Amino acid sequence: MTELEQFLSCRDLLMKHRTDYAAAVQAFEWPVLDHFNWGLDYFDSIARDNPAPALHIVEDSGQQFRLSYAELSQRSTQVANWLVALGARKGDRILLMMGNEVPLWETMLAAIKVGAVLIPATTLLSGDDLADRLQRGQVRHVITNAAGMAKIIDLPASVTAGLSLVSISSGSGGLPAGWVDYWHSKQASTLFRPPEPTRATDPLLEYFTSGTTAKPKLVQHTQQSYPVGHLSTLYWLGLKKGDVHWTISSPGWAKHAWSCFFAPFNAQACVFIYNYPRFNGPAILATLVEHRVNTLCAPPTVWRMLIQEDLKAWPVQLRELISAGEPLNPEVIDQVRAAWQLTIRDGYGQTETTAQIGNPPGAALKAGSMGRPLPGYRIVLLDTDGQPADEGEICIDLAHRPTALMNGYADDADKTTEAMRDGYYHTGDVGQRDAQGYITYVGRADDVFKASGYRISPFELESALIEHPAVAEAAVVPSPDPVRGFVPKAYVILAPGHAPDAATAAAIFRFMRERVSAYKLVRRIEFSDLPKTISGKIRRVDLRGQENARPAKGVRNAGEFLEEQSPPGSPVPVAADR
Repeated sequence: MTELEQFLSCRDLLMKHRTDYAAAVQAFEWPVLDHFNWGLDYFDSIARDNPAPALHIVEDSGQQFRLSYAELSQRSTQVANWLVALGARKGDRILLMMGNEVPLWETMLAAIKVGAVLIPATTLLSGDDLADRLQRGQVRHVITNAAGMAKIIDLPASVTAGLSLVSISSGSGGLPAGWVDYWHSKQASTLFRPPEPTRATDPLLEYFTSGTTAKPKLVQHTQQSYPVGHLSTLYWLGLKKGDVHWTISSPGWAKHAWSCFFAPFNAQACVFIYNYPRFNGPAILATLVEHRVNTLCAPPTVWRMLIQEDLKAWPVQLRELISAGEPLNPEVIDQVRAAWQLTIRDGYGQTETTAQIGNPPGAALKAGSMGRPLPGYRIVLLDTDGQPADEGEICIDLAHRPTALMNGYADDADKTTEAMRDGYYHTGDVGQRDAQGYITYVGRADDVFKASGYRISPFELESALIEHPAVAEAAVVPSPDPVRGFVPKAYVILAPGHAPDAATAAAIFRFMRERVSAYKLVRRIEFSDLPKTISGKIRRVDLRGQENARPAKGVRNAGEFLEEQSPPGSPVPVAADR
């Protein structure tokens, strides 16, 4: 059996058992590959003379871009030849900084064929953050759009010296000196012979993590860990050949590669993108209907905003609904189910892996649970003594190392060793497992703390807080207390129409008393903004530091309110439904 046949056999097995979790888990094994190049061996093979849609981008203006599998294969081959002519070689680092634009998909495929190493970057990067990516990533080539070009130009010459600079936005006025027009690639040959063969274990992708607690780490994936590893993601999403799949995600982060590239292409589905400048519920729903989207994956914030619309009024043709990042409130799931007779499914993974845990199609769902280990993953929960338990850190058993696990942290051997210690890959996340094997997320190991001797999950409290109509976003951290040691404190961003005053705080305190046990009550609330990474994740490490620097007793500033000053009988002000 050839390596392509091995890969296709594994994929077809998962698709055959897409609604039979037990059969898929029992039968699936990762293929054993040596020189497999996903772009050349798989994508070009299934794309040959294939008119099926591979990529469909719809702009808010109404402009549309479509490429079939055959067209995307041909264009990526041209780009591969053109990159080689520019001097790109196997192992060269290419920084990609653009939005959901056709060249992103063409370039990713081209780089796989060449054997170059992609460093996807968000267009939000600038200044020192961008310089850090270029320097730590040892970047040789940059491919970006007009906005990214301006940010590169603003950097010191010492940072950009020696870089090959490519712009996908040429414009009528031409490009600044030193920049090359991406669209010259259309003149390149449509036949490609790689200058050097690639191995399955060669590096392919390097992602900078969000950096919620420290400097972003540089996660390295190989020619097989993401392309082949995302078979688990395909299974979780429940994709079928010919599906129109839309994941609402921004380029530059791993989730985009998960569900806007590898998983749908592994299923031979069509990647659908709708680029909108700001959220507009009716426009998104109209897009789902008009373009007959079958499968939709969206972050919880999108689902919470969509239920503000009359979902029943939109005749969508959706078959699968997926959410990722955090469990959704039951009310959101119930409202969507009532309107569309579909249940939103959850899952779990990291930049360092593909989808590890999930609720695949056809599996029974449990409220609040992110599911069970997906095919190809052996998940173990380890307690603080490093022993298997029903509650503990979510770890991957390296005795059965999945193909989908990262190669390591590219610039930090010590962090790699720490993450892979004692025969397990340590995710840094804590979970609870029930008797049926379903795992519920508790929180980051660094975020879980004790108050009055009880373990507190900030994630659990935050999930309860955002059910209150006044709370748009919340972060819970330990706050020093002279009696209890620490108490849970919530930093809260209020929804529009709610005042940051004692009455609102009293309403939230009362709401929480009705929903959580007394030992884990939020004892302090502060209405303020939240420090975030460039990817939008909350930097709780900054909030913890802020709390530790404050006195342990009393109100510390005008925006803070104490639960002890809000008696159980406090009136609850009327607030509009969210």
